[in-house]
Amino acid sequence: MNSFGKRFVFTTFGESHGKAIGCIVDGVPAGLCIDEDYIQKELDRRKPGQNEFATARKEGDKVEILSGVFEGKSTGTPIAMVIFNTNQKSKDYSNIKDIFRPGHADFTYFHKYGIRDYRGGGRSSARETASRVAAGAIAKLMLKELDITVKSGVLAIDGIEAQDRDFEFAKNSEIYSLCKSKEEAQKEAILKAKNLHDSVGGVVLVRIINTPIGLGEPIYYKMDSLIADAMMSINAVKGVEIGEGANSSQMLGSQNNDSIRENGFTTNHSGGILGGITNGDAIEIKVYFKPTPSIFQTQQSVDIHNNEVECALKGRHDPCVAIRGSIVAEAMAALVTADMILLNMGKTINSIKSMYCKQV
Repeated sequence: MNSFGKRFVFTTFGESHGKAIGCIVDGVPAGLCIDEDYIQKELDRRKPGQNEFATARKEGDKVEILSGVFEGKSTGTPIAMVIFNTNQKSKDYSNIKDIFRPGHADFTYFHKYGIRDYRGGGRSSARETASRVAAGAIAKLMLKELDITVKSGVLAIDGIEAQDRDFEFAKNSEIYSLCKSKEEAQKEAILKAKNLHDSVGGVVLVRIINTPIGLGEPIYYKMDSLIADAMMSINAVKGVEIGEGANSSQMLGSQNNDSIRENGFTTNHSGGILGGITNGDAIEIKVYFKPTPSIFQTQQSVDIHNNEVECALKGRHDPCVAIRGSIVAEAMAALVTADMILLNMGKTINSIKSMYCKQV
């Protein structure tokens, strides 16, 4: 499936080395101010080639809106956006056109579809995530109207974990690090792996602030289950935690429970979600990225005929995919929240009456 959401739905299209990538966003309420400069700025945060910590591929990632917007506002019809690819180097992959790259989806895509698009992974490439960021920017514009914000930053690189959770600092960090005191060590870990023709993994922290109580559709469309679905759909993500996450399995109930007082919860071990429904606290999400599988060391593999071969990659790749992945995770969190906002609107008869019944 190439679509995500029930009410706020987006569909992506395109391949890494095709003519273009893009998305169609459906369910956007009419009359929403669509700030094209803001959408472009969001894409600029994710685009490659900005520094030595990212792939050298130079893409402008210039977005063009094709439909669904008139005089700066959404019309209520599908918003189509396209981003043309301008810096493909498909010849970098010619030497491995019949070889499966270890750690990539080449092997599974070939055995599922019987087609080998060797040009940077085709549809399975992280290039597709630019479309998600464009769609997420639309979601953020809607959430802004409700004073809901989504933030992200890099929590850990190669096991070097941030001591602080400074989202303002992350905005200006070259690697979106949340911690000034750990940023340099995290950078050094990335460059060390890069110089060894290797890569490192990382952990991203996403925070959703000011969500109302009641978002989430039990039992099979819970807020936390959809967040996990959204994050696990991102390339290279291997784990997701909400609140205390895996750590809660090592706690006592008396430690993990969030006490409630008249002014709210005293702690937030739940990560802002109880029973799949938001409780009004900040939603805390940790997203775990594996090391970038594209490394420049010779590796053992097989070809499409199952012959054992050696795989030696060329091209331009991120030494740590978690950095740009943090922007994608942020976009997916916004898309989930927008979808849940719209789904929640008709859950009580009073909310329906407030929309359709004449006021006396």
